[in-house]
Amino acid sequence: MSNMVEIPTNGAITRICLVRHGETEWNAERRIQGQTDIALNATGVRQAEAAGRWLRGAGLSALYASDLQRAWVTALAIGRATGLQPSAAPELRERRYGVFEGLTYAEAEARFPEGYAAFEGRNADYDFAGGESLKTMFARVTGKLCELAERHRGQSLAVVVHGGVLDIVNRFVRGNPLETPRDFLIPNAGLNWISAVDGQWTLESWGETAHLAGGALDELPS
Repeated sequence: MSNMVEIPTNGAITRICLVRHGETEWNAERRIQGQTDIALNATGVRQAEAAGRWLRGAGLSALYASDLQRAWVTALAIGRATGLQPSAAPELRERRYGVFEGLTYAEAEARFPEGYAAFEGRNADYDFAGGESLKTMFARVTGKLCELAERHRGQSLAVVVHGGVLDIVNRFVRGNPLETPRDFLIPNAGLNWISAVDGQWTLESWGETAHLAGGALDELPS
């Protein structure tokens, strides 16, 4: 898996702050959301506002978000703080988890043991019987990421996304396989900075939570 993309060569650095949405009740319950449209809880709203305050001085020129409400509402809070209007990016929605959506991880394992083993083992072709495989998700997420990097070449932007999307992006930027166990955190409302210059991606920082009082959840399986 290559981390090279075709961006015109001009030496300009494009910086992207990827923000995971604030906490939801399903996050707190370790319930699988996928593309089910769950709202932020009160903690999540506070986290979104804190992320906005932190990013106020980041020199952002654009703001994008998944159109699922937990990401969109987080982006609106960041937009109020930064003076930016978010643009919807449906390509950056969470993974479709098919029959797993609405179940806790423990319920999914008990009800679909073979499927859960494929999911937990990061089988890149497994699609949850009507959901989405890691390979399919990788194509849509990285395609949109590269499109945004080219559109905003030499600028800084924020993009509000989901835990599964961040899992894909981290592997893409570092050039790591989809199948390897996760070795990084994905906290709610965490800030994750990546950059691109002359087609080469770099991970600048990951999982920043200094702006959040009391930290944040990373309820995702590794």
